[in-house]
Amino acid sequence: MTSRVVSLSFVFLAVAGATPAQTIPIHTVPLVPADQFDIFPSYTLAMGGVSIALADTLHDPFVNPAKAVRIRAARFFSSPTLYHVSRDAGAGRTLPLGMLGTAGSWFGGLAGALQQVDASHAPSRSVNTPLPFVAAANPSANSVVPSPANLGPAPDTHGNALAFALLGTTLPGSGVSLGGSVSWAKLRALDGVDLLYPGSTRVNQFGETVDARLGLLKEWEGDRSLEATVLHQRFRMTHDVTFLDTFWDPGTQQFSQSARLERNRDVSKRWGVQIKYERPLPEPGWRIGWLATANRTSQPNTPNTDALNIPQDPGHANAYELGVGVSRRSELALFGMDVVYQPIWSTTWAEASTATATSGGGLIPVGGRTIENGFHFSNALLRLGVSREVARSLTRTVTLQLGFLVRSVHYNLTQRDFVEGATHQMKESWAEWTPTWGLSLRHPDFDLCYRGSVSHGTDRLVVTPSNGNVFADARPIIGGFFFPSSIPPTLSGVHVMTHQFSISLPLR
Repeated sequence: MTSRVVSLSFVFLAVAGATPAQTIPIHTVPLVPADQFDIFPSYTLAMGGVSIALADTLHDPFVNPAKAVRIRAARFFSSPTLYHVSRDAGAGRTLPLGMLGTAGSWFGGLAGALQQVDASHAPSRSVNTPLPFVAAANPSANSVVPSPANLGPAPDTHGNALAFALLGTTLPGSGVSLGGSVSWAKLRALDGVDLLYPGSTRVNQFGETVDARLGLLKEWEGDRSLEATVLHQRFRMTHDVTFLDTFWDPGTQQFSQSARLERNRDVSKRWGVQIKYERPLPEPGWRIGWLATANRTSQPNTPNTDALNIPQDPGHANAYELGVGVSRRSELALFGMDVVYQPIWSTTWAEASTATATSGGGLIPVGGRTIENGFHFSNALLRLGVSREVARSLTRTVTLQLGFLVRSVHYNLTQRDFVEGATHQMKESWAEWTPTWGLSLRHPDFDLCYRGSVSHGTDRLVVTPSNGNVFADARPIIGGFFFPSSIPPTLSGVHVMTHQFSISLPLR
């Protein structure tokens, strides 16, 4: 049953990282989602990501395109971002460039980014004796004949390209702004995917993701506002994985190897909607906000991987988010807090490709379900952040920011095995915490910001060295291994360090 529980963690892991807001992540094990796509400049991410009752002028248009109306003057920005996963389990660098501006009642923006993602490096292992190589084994249903290029090791670094476009307008005299945005990414690597195929000699990834949003912003006198966002995401990746299978050759009376290229597809679709309302409180400087979010995610294809024993099972999820936030602004300081509850229901299932005999002697018809997993999540988030001006002059302001994010995950699993006629239940929970910090310099000619974060309480798949040495906190997922080159994967605790330097310049 453990392998089935782990399966959903990857089902929704990659898409969860594609956008930082209005998408609700679903994890059944604490596999770390690196900050691969948190690449646009932000003021409040250094304050623990507090956002319900705090405005983040330069970052908000990427969440709700209608909020680009608050960019009063055209601005150019760049926000180089890098992250590193401990234990050499992954790293990446991104260079975004963009511009936001207004013209009369219209506003818009363009942005692009180039990204490098480093492959994970497994711990050192003992060297196996090279074996004779035989061309190619007969391909299976989801395999293709490997080419010579597939037999060598994959490059250590892969490149991704991202593009973003936004356009909106304000309806005169109504206080209503409408906007739409589209972001597209051509992907050659998603962080951590190469770790899903232990024992492989090469993993090639290619695919794309598209995110389309429509946003509305209504503002009233008295600093009250209502906003709504509708989004649709499509994610499609292909993994070409090369294995060298070992077999006994009776003709030569020795072990030999044959190449096998396996093609796995990962496809997801998501619809989402979010509504948020903000208003000031009677106490001077205080604000309060409420939000409600709903996501509907479906995944018709998931990767086959020996690491997690995941079949290509379809699945879908309904995720919701209810949150309240408060903030207080004084002359020199700013405080914010968000409390969010996330109820989630998700289902995955396996289907038989042929008639299967049950323990009672009956048969499951072709296409019938063999296993169904029902998950009910009750997750909670707490975000806290403070900002304090530490130096001020007539033209310059230096601000220090600190924050903390805690995510508590709790779910119940009910698994129905139609082949054995059995039902299993399980409960799992864990906590993830992320301290954040930042420093900003504001000048009439530019804004310069730095933010950093480090996440704890998460795991990453690693490979146990073949000499039997394992990390002290490593937890095996499956037993056994494939002679002589495959190595059993484990979950091992890691942390992710992220740094971003951003600059914003007004265009005169």
